[in-house]
Amino acid sequence: MKNLIGALLFLTSGLPAQNTSGPWKPFEFLIGTWEAKTMGGSAEAAGSGDYTFQMELKDHVLARHSTSSGCNGPQDFDCLHGDLLYVYKDAPGLPYKAIYFDNEGHVIRYDVSFPATATVVFLSAASQPGPQYRLSYELKGATMHGKFQMRMAGATDFKSYLEWSGKKVR
Repeated sequence: MKNLIGALLFLTSGLPAQNTSGPWKPFEFLIGTWEAKTMGGSAEAAGSGDYTFQMELKDHVLARHSTSSGCNGPQDFDCLHGDLLYVYKDAPGLPYKAIYFDNEGHVIRYDVSFPATATVVFLSAASQPGPQYRLSYELKGATMHGKFQMRMAGATDFKSYLEWSGKKVR
């Protein structure tokens, strides 16, 4: 899974903040375009770029669009990475779900939780084949911190694959 998240943090388009009232209020801190830099993880990649969270489809889906830029990594690391993350509800009253797609053919299904204010965690089911994945965002002051982590089958701890931080640019 060498290239899975080369650009979890980077994006192409920025739109003004949309309506995040009602059921989307817990995601309000994510809305906008964020400029970020990688700062660690086993991917051993360094890069910068931006990613955008925006409401789509008449506010029924929260979408994150991202692509990489200014990336340097190991020889087998694909710095030309792009991905999409869609957050949705199957029906009112049910928990949030998310699905991730990238330009390498990966698909990850997530359950979504909010362990603290201005924090969201996307967690794949441990029962799915392959590693279990955890993607998290936490806003501290004006800085967004993100992590993409993996837990290999049989392991007890998650290991960071990619970590980043950045500021909102619009």
